[in-house]
Amino acid sequence: MRTLTEIHPASKPQGAAGESVAHDSARLHVSGSARYVDDIIEPQGTLFAAVIGSRIAKGRIRHLDLQAVRRAPGVIDVLTLDDVPGHTDIGPVFPGDPVLTRDAIRYAGQPIALVAASSEKAARQAALLAEIDYEIQAPQLDAEVALAQQQLLRPSHRMQLGDCAKALQASPIQLQAKMHIGGQEHLYLEGQVSLAIPGEDGDMLIYTSSQHPSEVQKLVAEVLNLSFHQVTVDMRRMGGGFGGKETQAAPWACLAALMAAKTGRPVKLRLPRKDDMQMTGKRHPFVNRYHLGCDHEGRILAADIEVIGNGGHSPDLTDAIVDRAMFHADNAYFLPNADIRGHRVATDTVSHTAFRGFGGPQGMLIIERAMDDIARHLGCDPLDIRKRNLYAEARDLTPYHQQVEFDTLQRLIDELESSSHYRARRTAISHWNQHSAVLKRGLALTPVKFGISFTLQHLNQAGALLHIYTDGSLQLNHGGTEMGQGLHTKVAQVVARTLGVDLSQIRITATRTDKVPNTSPTAASSGADLNGKAAEQAALTLRQRLSDFLAEQQGIAASEIRFSDNQVCWGTSQSIPFAELVQQAYVARISLSATGYYRTPKIWYDREKAQGRPFFYFATGAAVSEVLVDTLTGEYRLLQADILHDVGHSLNPAIDIGQIEGGFIQGMGWLTTEELVWNPDGQLLSHSPATYKIPAISDTPPVFNVKLFDHANTEDTIYHSKAVGEPPLMLAISVWSALRDAISSLSDYRISPDLDTPATPERVLMAVEAVRQKLNGDRR
Repeated sequence: MRTLTEIHPASKPQGAAGESVAHDSARLHVSGSARYVDDIIEPQGTLFAAVIGSRIAKGRIRHLDLQAVRRAPGVIDVLTLDDVPGHTDIGPVFPGDPVLTRDAIRYAGQPIALVAASSEKAARQAALLAEIDYEIQAPQLDAEVALAQQQLLRPSHRMQLGDCAKALQASPIQLQAKMHIGGQEHLYLEGQVSLAIPGEDGDMLIYTSSQHPSEVQKLVAEVLNLSFHQVTVDMRRMGGGFGGKETQAAPWACLAALMAAKTGRPVKLRLPRKDDMQMTGKRHPFVNRYHLGCDHEGRILAADIEVIGNGGHSPDLTDAIVDRAMFHADNAYFLPNADIRGHRVATDTVSHTAFRGFGGPQGMLIIERAMDDIARHLGCDPLDIRKRNLYAEARDLTPYHQQVEFDTLQRLIDELESSSHYRARRTAISHWNQHSAVLKRGLALTPVKFGISFTLQHLNQAGALLHIYTDGSLQLNHGGTEMGQGLHTKVAQVVARTLGVDLSQIRITATRTDKVPNTSPTAASSGADLNGKAAEQAALTLRQRLSDFLAEQQGIAASEIRFSDNQVCWGTSQSIPFAELVQQAYVARISLSATGYYRTPKIWYDREKAQGRPFFYFATGAAVSEVLVDTLTGEYRLLQADILHDVGHSLNPAIDIGQIEGGFIQGMGWLTTEELVWNPDGQLLSHSPATYKIPAISDTPPVFNVKLFDHANTEDTIYHSKAVGEPPLMLAISVWSALRDAISSLSDYRISPDLDTPATPERVLMAVEAVRQKLNGDRR
């Protein structure tokens, strides 16, 4: 047997975990050859479907006439609720989401029927011909009114620590405030789309752009009255998801599957952008309040906080989203006495859903507002107030009674404060503002502490399937989905490192329910944590089999064998190429396929007591933002952003930095330009890129410094890395805080302005005018 390294010189493996390598589909993305659902060549006879949606927001259908639709050119069939053989409610957690409606209307755009035609154009034109007579009712769109009327989607929840009422009453300083926090449209580049292909004996194959293939499988099976094993869902990649395809990709897959089952022909359903924006949920708008007590140094003594989440017409994921807003209402700060209440109210809009951060950003905003308000009241730099309130070793219990077992925040903030020259810039900006009448600068440093794990415990599990072929190449499948975030690349890098082979030897295939079953959604920033560990377990199983086989051959202990540099080595100089060992193992009838499984340890939450450890660990970071505001128009620019973010031992620094940059800009859009507008009739007016403004490349700050904080995760995550999907979005709170800082400079930093989000130029101008009016009133 050839075993000497001189015979097969080792080549250094490329792309193992910890290295910066390109996204596995980067070349395909740039060249336009990456295949998405709408790029799949349709089977012969494919029909194209269009949704007939409600034109009112609230009421009832008095009469539905679809005869003109059926007679329209190219129409093959029409589907109504009467044609559904199985379940008619497809609520992902709680009921409340009918797949189609025949009577009650609860939001504008609600699906009433589906038309299938020989072309997409014919289907969409036919859908316009539906004659529907409505009994119109006035929609309820105000979350505070809904709460006052006890229009709740789910019961309210409460978390308590210490005796908040007593501590608040005894506090020498008390402050109160309320703010409205806007929602956010996902505006993924690839819209909602599904292709359903009927098979033999009632089987159904679904291609869909979904973050949760297993849920699509379940719901399609239920509406078709099939067993789950009769439905297969295939998901290679999404053109963006951001949470908007966690639960709300399923309705369109269900409708396509129902029409495919009815006609016996493949059916594709792709929502036009306008329909997509009108028919799918957004980030939850919130109304938050605080009543705080603090001492004369600005240390919080008591915090009474209320968060009101506007869930739209149905529960969807609102229960968990408001929970996470409550979990993050402390952000990075110790609240020794806390009373946090969260409400889930119903309004007559689309059902709001997951969005990057999952309620965490909305919860954090209220305490970050409080930090600025305390600073203005005491005449301090807001950074000093933040640092005085940070979690520290002696005071490390959250309002939900989880120990905060880390000390990175103080060191991280100190490092960023120094590297960004915060103090020198603060002095220079104060001097600028004293001498500039119109243009005002603002500066803010805000931290992030974000809990990592699904708050629904059973979702914290993952599986993987790994094959080694006889040429030494590998095929990997896992339960996570790729939406552009580089998950497949990272998980493949884990396998490459575990087996000591080149990343190029590993091919990740489409996420499929017939390869890895019962998967959790790719959400909660847990994709790499869960699936990386599952893939590692599969790779370790195969490594052990190969090691045992080689050890028996060579008469050595399996523990002496090392996998590295595309070689399998033992002793001081002996090795065999990985591919050659694999071939020999195959001949010896050693299994070269393995599954892997992982579940997150340590986590639990007692909802009755509102106590527990819902998060395995916390991801942390901080950002400094500097803005320039025109106080005559309210227009502004972000001049510079400096970010230091903790990702533990990074699995891929290049991808992680890209995620941090993208998350920050997306968060900035949510807080500044992205405004959702419904008219009094409940019709969404901001339903296209022409009326809904996401950040453009020109909104990126000209100075944009991003650095990874060098600190290993103390928990046993995959190679001691940390999640990076959601936490960076909340770094953008520094932009909003900097805008408030600039406006406050009009009062020599004595007034803390009200500034709801999104902080559009109009709202900034109104805040400027409010400060000026208060100053004039004080002078009188």
